[in-house]
Amino acid sequence: MLIATEIKKVSDSIIENVEKVIIGKREIIEFVITTIFSSGHALLEDVPGTGKTMLAKALSKSIDADFKRIQFTPDLLPSDLIGINYYNQKMGEFIFRQGAVFTNILLGDEINRATPRTQSSLLECMEEKQVTVDGTTYVLEKPFFVIATENPIETQGTFPLPEAQLDRFLMKISMGRPTTDEGVEILRRFIKNDPVNNIKPVCEKSVLVDIQKSVREIYVHDEILAYINVIAQKTHQNEFVSIGVSPRGTLALLRATQSYAALKGRDFVIPDDVKKLVIPVFSHRIILKGMRNKDSQSNLLNEILNSVVVPTENWANS
Repeated sequence: MLIATEIKKVSDSIIENVEKVIIGKREIIEFVITTIFSSGHALLEDVPGTGKTMLAKALSKSIDADFKRIQFTPDLLPSDLIGINYYNQKMGEFIFRQGAVFTNILLGDEINRATPRTQSSLLECMEEKQVTVDGTTYVLEKPFFVIATENPIETQGTFPLPEAQLDRFLMKISMGRPTTDEGVEILRRFIKNDPVNNIKPVCEKSVLVDIQKSVREIYVHDEILAYINVIAQKTHQNEFVSIGVSPRGTLALLRATQSYAALKGRDFVIPDDVKKLVIPVFSHRIILKGMRNKDSQSNLLNEILNSVVVPTENWANS
C-alpha cells in the first residue's frame, strides 16, 4: 500500500507533465487524475477546440500503459468497441477479435456522435470491467479507464447520452475557455511543434493499480459520510428535480473525495473535498423538470451546498 504523500508525489509528476501541454487548467487536470485514482471514468464536455482531446492524449502519454483512441461516428458499431467472433476459413473455426476496449486507457473522442446502441455497448465494460460476447465473458486488464469527450447536445449531429451511460462516468467536467494570457501562451507553445509529442511517461501502470487500491484506505469520518448523504437526499427533495442522485452517485462522491485527499497529500477527507467535487460528480446525475440551461444543475447543487450545515470535527483518524 502507498501512503498519501507517495500518491501526491505521483500525481504531482503527472500534473507537471500534462501542464507542458494544457495551460491554465490545473483544477481540471486534478479532477481527471482523481477520477483515474478512483477507478472511475471521466467525461469532458465543451465546444470543439477547447483542448479536450489534447488533455486526454497528454494524460495517456504520462502513464506507461496501453492506450487506444477511437473516433465515435454515427456508423460506428458495438463490435468495433467490444469485439466480434468471426469465422476463420483457414483454421476452420470462430476466433474472437478484440475491440478497442481491450486496453488500459481508452479515449472515446466525441462519444455523443455515435448512436445510442453503440454508446450502450460500453455499459458493461465501464461498470464491470469486463466484456461479454456471444455468451463468453472477457475480463479487462487493470487499470481500465475511459476518458470520453463530447460536444454540447445542441451541436448538430449528436445523440444525447442515455442516463444509464452518463451514470457510468464518475465525473463530467467542462474545460472552459482560456483567458487572454493563456491563449497567448498556447500560441507560443504550439508555434513550432506539438508539445504532446515530447511527453514521456512518469507513472507505470502497476503503480497506478497500487494507487487505486491504496486510496480506499483514506480515512473518512462518519460526519463526512452523513454530509455526503444529506447533500444527495436534498436532490430528491428539491421541487425542480425529477430524478435525484442515486446510491451509485453517493458512492462515486465518496471514492472521489478519498482520491482527491490523497492527491493533496492527506490521509483523511475534509468537508472542503466534498464541496470541491459535488458538482463534477453529481451534476450529470440529476434530471431536472422542464427546460433548463446547461448550468442549472450546477446552480442547484450550489444552493443545496449553501443550505446544508458543514460539519466541524477533527477529521484525522485519531
